[in-house]
Amino acid sequence: MRPTHAEDHRAASPPRPVATAAVASPAHGPVAGDGAGRDRTETCPAAAAPLPTGPAEVRRIDADVPGAVDRVLDHALAERVRRARLADPLFAQDVAERVTRFTLEGGKRTRAQLVWWASRACAGRDAATASRALRIGGALELLQTCALVHDDVMDRAALRRGRPTLHTDLTAGHEDRVGPERARRFGQSAAVLAGDLALAWADDLVAEIPLAAWTGVVVRRLWSDMRTEMVAGQYLDLHGQITASRSLARVLRAALLKSALYSVERPLALGAAVAGADDGTLRRLCDAGRCVGMAFQLRDDLDDVFGDPLETGKACGGDIREGKPTYLVAVARARAEAAGDGAALAVLDRWLGDASLTEPGLEEVREVLVATGARATVETKVDRLAAQGLRHFDRALLDPEGAAPLRALLLATAGARPGGDAAAGPRSWQGPYAPHPRGAGSGR
Repeated sequence: MRPTHAEDHRAASPPRPVATAAVASPAHGPVAGDGAGRDRTETCPAAAAPLPTGPAEVRRIDADVPGAVDRVLDHALAERVRRARLADPLFAQDVAERVTRFTLEGGKRTRAQLVWWASRACAGRDAATASRALRIGGALELLQTCALVHDDVMDRAALRRGRPTLHTDLTAGHEDRVGPERARRFGQSAAVLAGDLALAWADDLVAEIPLAAWTGVVVRRLWSDMRTEMVAGQYLDLHGQITASRSLARVLRAALLKSALYSVERPLALGAAVAGADDGTLRRLCDAGRCVGMAFQLRDDLDDVFGDPLETGKACGGDIREGKPTYLVAVARARAEAAGDGAALAVLDRWLGDASLTEPGLEEVREVLVATGARATVETKVDRLAAQGLRHFDRALLDPEGAAPLRALLLATAGARPGGDAAAGPRSWQGPYAPHPRGAGSGR
């Protein structure tokens, strides 16, 4: 999963009473192919929260979407911590409060912003639609907490957002009493429970959103599929590590499931769905999101090796140390094998999966990734995916008020190089490496 920068957020606001809200059917009719017009008003319980009450407030949120999502999270998490204390004060202090801090104290809210701007681009101007988009955005941030906490346990990571990971923090309080090994097992196990709690809270937020009947069916199906895809992608990532999988197709499949769908395509679809988007618009946004999401993950692979830790929020080389089967490494290995470059293969075999990877060792890996053309190949693929995603996006009929900010957000999310041109064609290389085949850098 892609790391995010640490940010400071305001303290949680006091809980408010539960209210009921009647939500009208979306202005654009049924979502996702409901030819029978089944979308109808449904009255559901909804937790009162700092939500917009009119179009003017909706436009004010446009200027600070992350801040609006934070306010929703402040309210929702304050109430959940209160209820956790009723269950058990120790559990609330050790687990619930840590989940709350982790969620509130970091992240760019990119997924939540995608939901918001997709909703706005699909003519979501009314307060009810905006409120639904903000709540789904908050739920996605909690789902991201679950993913990152579990990811850090699986990767045995010590730092996240420049701070000790949650399992490391839990471990530290018990080492003196029970020893480092038992404390480590406790910290990891407790962190798994913390991730589970974040997932439960995310599901709660989605379940509490007042939705018209058919819109609710679509939104909850998207949410369910996204959770399953995220877990499937993480499993393929783990499976690739244990089997040392070198298949380019399997690597790309894992990237699609664990990142492209979860990070971009599904948030876009959720935002469009709550705004009542028609089938054609939903399909084009999903196509755009899939391409941009793949670019997002491939850029993350590059940043892990070549990025600035001050920008990425993590130390370089984590994927190399874990032996993760990234597309970047898979391309380098395939090209080295095709060229009969035993020295390059020896470097990859020596350092991939070596937890004691040194900076000189990482530099050797970087040299191989550059010399084989793998870095340039992946950078070109990122540019092409971004361009393809924007072509899909530009074919959608969207409200200009939301379309321009959403397009800019997609371009930034893709991480394409300024001036990168998908049509620039293959590059020339010296030595045994021929220009990469067209298929290696194609859009999808």
